[in-house]
Amino acid sequence: MALLVSSTALAGYTAWTHTHPVRLEASVEIAAEPEQVWDVLTDFDAYPRWNPFLQEAEVTSAGAELRPGATLRNRMVDAGGASTFTPTVQVVEPDRELRWLGKVGPGWLADGEHRFLIEPTGHGTVRLIQSERFTGVLIPFVEGYLKDNTLPQFHAMNQALKERAEHLATRANDS
Repeated sequence: MALLVSSTALAGYTAWTHTHPVRLEASVEIAAEPEQVWDVLTDFDAYPRWNPFLQEAEVTSAGAELRPGATLRNRMVDAGGASTFTPTVQVVEPDRELRWLGKVGPGWLADGEHRFLIEPTGHGTVRLIQSERFTGVLIPFVEGYLKDNTLPQFHAMNQALKERAEHLATRANDS
């Protein structure tokens, strides 16, 4: 009987953690066209030169093409140190959206769906929204860490991307 109660409680907790995600979101206004922001966002080779959060990113699946189903290898740095993860790309909509899903363990432990959304806001400006939706049984135990250490890195990356995209946009306009 105790095993049944424990199993039922664990199943209920697991279901609850998947229906009550932890969400992080940071946005920034950028004086550039959507395609200019997209070019900076998807130029993974340049990440070590400007990106304080995702310091390395590469497509590791066959063909090395950024497409749905592709596998990435990302090296992330936050206040807790560096870690490498291998998410699967879910959405590639040029000049609009890039989304991937990373998993810790078999999915029910911890999943992170990371999204970059580029929204035009006016002539020559966009809003970049970087967000992540975390689910899984481990997430309630690390929610504070995510908000205190990972969210500031979203802001830092957004600001660095803004500076790079605006610099490149200014150079393009001067040409």
